[in-house]
Amino acid sequence: MKKDSVIILLAGILLGIAAVLTVQHFSGNRRMLRTSYQDWRKLNLILQTVDDNYVDTVDRKKVTDAAVTAALAALDPHSVYMPPQKLSETEEDLSGNFSGIGIQFNVPNDTAVVIEVIPGGPAEKIGMLAGDRLLKVDDTEIAGVGFPQDSMVRRMKGPSGTKVKVTVKREKETIPFEITRGRIPTHSVDAAFMVNDSTGFLRLSKFSRTTYQEFASAAAQLEDNGMKHLIVDLRDNSGGYFDQALLLSNLFLKRGQDIVYLEGLHRQRQVYNADGKGTLQDIGLTLLVSDGSASSSEIFAGAMQDNKRATLVGRRTYGKGLVQEPVNFTDGSGIRITVARYYTPSGRCIQKPISDDYMYDIYKRYENGEMVNADSMHVSNGGILPDVFVPMDTTKVGTFYIGCNKKATTMRFASAWFDSHKREIQAIGDYGELLRYLDGAGLESEFLNFAKSRDGLSPTSSEWSVERNYMLTQIRALVGRYSKLGDNAFYHLYLSTDEVFKAAMEAL
Repeated sequence: MKKDSVIILLAGILLGIAAVLTVQHFSGNRRMLRTSYQDWRKLNLILQTVDDNYVDTVDRKKVTDAAVTAALAALDPHSVYMPPQKLSETEEDLSGNFSGIGIQFNVPNDTAVVIEVIPGGPAEKIGMLAGDRLLKVDDTEIAGVGFPQDSMVRRMKGPSGTKVKVTVKREKETIPFEITRGRIPTHSVDAAFMVNDSTGFLRLSKFSRTTYQEFASAAAQLEDNGMKHLIVDLRDNSGGYFDQALLLSNLFLKRGQDIVYLEGLHRQRQVYNADGKGTLQDIGLTLLVSDGSASSSEIFAGAMQDNKRATLVGRRTYGKGLVQEPVNFTDGSGIRITVARYYTPSGRCIQKPISDDYMYDIYKRYENGEMVNADSMHVSNGGILPDVFVPMDTTKVGTFYIGCNKKATTMRFASAWFDSHKREIQAIGDYGELLRYLDGAGLESEFLNFAKSRDGLSPTSSEWSVERNYMLTQIRALVGRYSKLGDNAFYHLYLSTDEVFKAAMEAL
């Protein structure tokens, strides 16, 4: 036998011995545990085996949370596990109130600016004003240091009755406020106003515990102002409580008209219909919808459309029609598990098909041309299809616009303008007066100078001719928000360049 052959043979024998030793090393203490995929014992056995045999101390909370999260993710994207903090935040957001100091703010330039002090809240009672710059929360610097906005919110929230020190800058003064936190109402009706003598507009952002009460109250005020037709903006309304969608639908429908039904393997069909006591049965209705309209907003929209009660304007809705049932645990955590599907009165399933690329559905709509072509929309893809399709307008997006968006130039300009014109802006409480003020404010030249000097951004004449109207409307809306009219001014001003709203008005 040749030397090379001997070497190869020896190497082969050594590899074989190593393989045997390796197998013996890992399987020397092997046990066979009886289990089956037909029951859930395997999961329990695995966790118990880890607990009994793992080389280090096991963090049971971490492993349990990971196992539950992965298990529910294998069902559908909406069956989820929520640790205590996440569950608390989710329920608080939909409950209609939370504990805090009572301000709304944005962060246009690495410093939070108060845009609204909620009436009756702790911050208003102690003297905080719109336009105040937030410098510190307790002893933590939050201005000019890249402090995350969600962390600012968490530091200012807290149990009712506890205190927090918030230091602000007001013009040249630095003012420390010691504020006792209290219950703060959150609103789902962002804005409600008349757009002409007979048409009201209502912006609904979510379906919280107080949505029906807020909606009915706002609609009643609009009726007092002469409303005969109501346009409800449901765009980007991600839903919320199911019962609030039922109550809103009931406002507009006659007795016995179906609103929605749900059905699942372990849930018999359950049909919900109107009781005929709704106070808005004679009011005309138009709904604005988008790919961000989901869940309860789709139930409401589907009920109105199937009963020929409203005209839907915009683009196909998200397609979230799975019924989540909450199960909470004593440790403060909980799960939301899908138990049924929602169907419109005519039998359309609201839920879009679940696939491996489910989370990228919106991107697929762009790729398939659905955002610009009505023929690309299909009922089989789920969601609610509009009666009047409005394509996405991409003509306003140029280099200057994109540059300003990246640097938040318009928001920072509005904030700087408010600093210089605080007294006159805060004195305005009438929409007509606000329009006259904005028309004479010289915002266009001031903004272009600001963008060039602060951010090095300057549009070409051709860019500005395309983007001018849209960007100036955005600026006027942001400045107007600092007036007493708040979000009513913001949304009212924005409607002048809103193609979906324009289509809704034409449909009337």
